Amino acid sequence: MKRTPDRPRIEDVAARAGVSTATVSRFFTRRELVSRDTAERIGRAVEDLGYVPNLLAGSLASRRSRLVAILLPSLSQSPFIDTIQSIAEALGERGYTPMLGITGARDEHLPTVLDAALGRQVDGIVFTGLVADESIRKKLLNSNATVIETWGLPERAIDCAVGFSHFEVGRATANYIRQRGYSRPLIINAKGTRSIERRDGFLAVWGQELREIEVESHSNFTQARSVFRAFKAMDLKPDVIIAGSDGLAQGLIVEATHAGFSIPDDLAIMGFGNRSVAADMRPSITTIAIDGARIGQEAARLLHQRSEGQLQDDRILDIGFRIIERESA
Repeated sequence: MKRTPDRPRIEDVAARAGVSTATVSRFFTRRELVSRDTAERIGRAVEDLGYVPNLLAGSLASRRSRLVAILLPSLSQSPFIDTIQSIAEALGERGYTPMLGITGARDEHLPTVLDAALGRQVDGIVFTGLVADESIRKKLLNSNATVIETWGLPERAIDCAVGFSHFEVGRATANYIRQRGYSRPLIINAKGTRSIERRDGFLAVWGQELREIEVESHSNFTQARSVFRAFKAMDLKPDVIIAGSDGLAQGLIVEATHAGFSIPDDLAIMGFGNRSVAADMRPSITTIAIDGARIGQEAARLLHQRSEGQLQDDRILDIGFRIIERESA
C-alpha cells in the first residue's frame, strides 16, 4: 500500500521562511502585525509546502473563530456587491475568513442561516440591512458575536451600524425633481422597509398625492416591462419615474425608448445605487450614489476594533449619499 506523505507542519513553514512558529501563527490570525516582506516569505513557504493551517485548534484556545458571516437577501442583481467585495478584502487583510449567507428576498431563510453562523461561533455578523424581527434581535443580543447592520441607520441598533438615512434620500429626491420642474412623479417601490422609508421621506417634502407601483423583492431590470405597461395604462402619465434601482431604471429606459419616448424630454427616469450601468447607459442615468465600498471598509474596521477590545465612540456611522445628475433626469 502506498504510504501517504506526512503533512507539512507549522515548524516546516517557519524553517523555510526563516521565522518563528509564532510569526507564522500571526500570519494566519493577525496578519496586520506581520511586515510585508515577512508575510511574502511565509506566503511562498506555505504555497511551496502545500501547508494547511489548523485554525480550529487556535480558535479553541483563543475562543475566537476568525469567521465573519455576511448575510444578504440574494446575489442576483444585488446592490450590495461593492460592500461584500470591500468587506471581504478588508477582513482577509486582518486574518478573518468571510462566510456568505443568503437569507432570501423576505428573509425567509434568515433563522436557519443565522443559527448556522452562531453555531460556528462566528466573531461577527454583518447584515446588508436592518434587523426588525424581535426574536432575531433577542438571539443576536444574547450572542457573543459583534453585530453590524449596514445600508441603513437604525433607531435601535443591536450593536454597530454603518449606513445612511433612506428617509433623507427620499427627501433629497423630492427636492431635486421639484427644482427640475417635474410635477407628476411615479415611485416604484419594492416590498421592504428601505423603500417605504424613501417613499415616506419623499412624501414629507412633496406633500401631495403621489402615484406608486409596488414590485416584488428588490427592484431590478426584469421588472421594467410590467412597470412600463402599468405606466402606459395611466390616463395622465407621470413626467418622471423614480426607480428603486439603477437596474430597473435601465430597463425602463430601454422600454420607453422602444415605445418612442424621448428621455428625458417625454419622460425622466431616476435610479438608485450608482452602479456602473448608470454612467455607461445612453442616456446616462441620474441616480443616488451610495459608497458601498466604504460601508464594507468601515464595517470591517468596527468589527476588528471590537475584537481587539477597543471602545468605539462611532458605533453608528452615517456615510451619507449624493445625487448624481446625468442625462435621464
